[in-house]
Formats: sequence, structure tokens, C-alpha cells
Amino acid sequence: MSDTFLESLAARPLFEPIAGWLRAFGGEAPPDASVLNAVLGSLPAPPRAASGVPIRFVLPDGGSAGYETRVHAQGEVETRPGNWHDFFNALAWLAYPQTKRILNGRHHAALQAQRAAGRGERGAVRDAVTQFDECGIVVASASASLVSLLRAHAWKELFWQRRTQVAREMRFFVFGHATWDQLRAPFVGLTAKAVFLEVEASWLAWPLPQQVVDVDVRLAALFSQPDAHARPRDFQPLPLLGIPGVTAENVDPAYYDDTRQFRPKRLA
Repeated sequence: MSDTFLESLAARPLFEPIAGWLRAFGGEAPPDASVLNAVLGSLPAPPRAASGVPIRFVLPDGGSAGYETRVHAQGEVETRPGNWHDFFNALAWLAYPQTKRILNGRHHAALQAQRAAGRGERGAVRDAVTQFDECGIVVASASASLVSLLRAHAWKELFWQRRTQVAREMRFFVFGHATWDQLRAPFVGLTAKAVFLEVEASWLAWPLPQQVVDVDVRLAALFSQPDAHARPRDFQPLPLLGIPGVTAENVDPAYYDDTRQFRPKRLA
């Protein structure tokens, strides 16, 4: 019997943090909110909004409260039926509950500060939180030199010349639900917003579920710092199709000469 679409996604690179959930749900389309809420009810410690209220997945109500405000005040995460984007957001709450809670609080605090100051624009903090929530990725690395190459946009040296070292000393954890949605049908130029975590070499041998839990704890601590990643430009762009194994085409060194994806670093 062939795998369902959700099971096939679970086997693809970069879906690892949510692979267990994808296999458990199975099927060809996202499950509805009632199924997702049943999973929440089975957890020993269900995710909570920044206000402390337990979250649950609900239909959009057309109200004026605003998405993040509704999450913060009532724990209600709007989840449209059959919507992949919203489904992956629900899985992000399951995989990274602590970080999602902190991001909700950071977004809510920034919104309240703007309203108190009488400003209507979104502001840098809300833009930064939204970008990571939608398109974030965590690069866990035991090698400072590999991180330096990534920061320098030395894509070919990193992903081709140091390919074996990347496989040995780096791990990539998608956080953004929009990124998982896009990875259903990857396209040239698909890019995520990266943050870096320094890890010990022994950490890389931990079981995947333990790594995901630790990434969540570290991310939550990072975003709890008021000035951490407070602007969109504080994130590092990372062309996802360059990561070894993500696409079959990147086994050719010439693949990394395509500047549509692998752009040089712009001068300050």
C-alpha cells in the first residue's frame, strides 16, 4: 500500500520536527479542527497562549479582535478547514509550544505599545515576529566556521566544498508554518529566516524528539529577550534548496552557481 500524502511529507527533509504528527494523521488533506483539538486534549501539558489560557483550534469568526489578540485573550487559534497553511501552524504549536507562546506574547505586547502611543503602523517588532513565525528556521551548529560561511553567503563553499562537514555538524529545524506549506511544492528561491543555536557535538547525536524539545526551550529563551531579533533584518536568509539532500539537483556543484537562489552578501 502506498503512503498517503501526509505520510510522504513526513519522509521529506525539513519536515522532521512534525513528521510524527504527519504520520499519525495520515490522509491526503489536513484534518479538521476537531481532530487537532482531540490531539491537544491527549497531551499531558497542552500549549498555552502568552496569557496562560490553553489554546484550541477554532474556525474564523469574522470578528474585529485580530488574530494574535484572539489567541492571547482566548487561546483561540483560527484554523480554516482544509487549509494547509493553518494546519502547519497547528503543528508548529504542537512542536514548539514554548516558543509559540513567547512569540504570541511579544506580538501582543508590541501591539499594545503601539496602541498606547497612538500609532497605527505594524512596527519592526511585529514584522520580525511575524516573519519568523511564518518563515523561520533554526540552524543548530557545532561549528562556528560553518556558521560564519552561512552568514557570509559563501553558499558553494558551505554546501558543496564543506558538504560532509555540514551533514556531520549542522542540523536544520524549520519553525515557520508558511515554509512547511511552501515545501509541499518547493520552488527556486525558496528562502527561510534563520537564527543560530550553538550546540555541542554530542547534542547532534541526541534523538530527534529530544533535539526538538531543546530547540523549543532555547528559542523561547532567545525571544524572551526584548532586543533579540527585534527587526526583520536581524534574521539570516537561508536558501532552503541549497541544504544538502533537500533537492536532488544540489548534488551537482554547478547548482550553487545559480544567483537567483545563492545571492552574494550585499555590502552594508
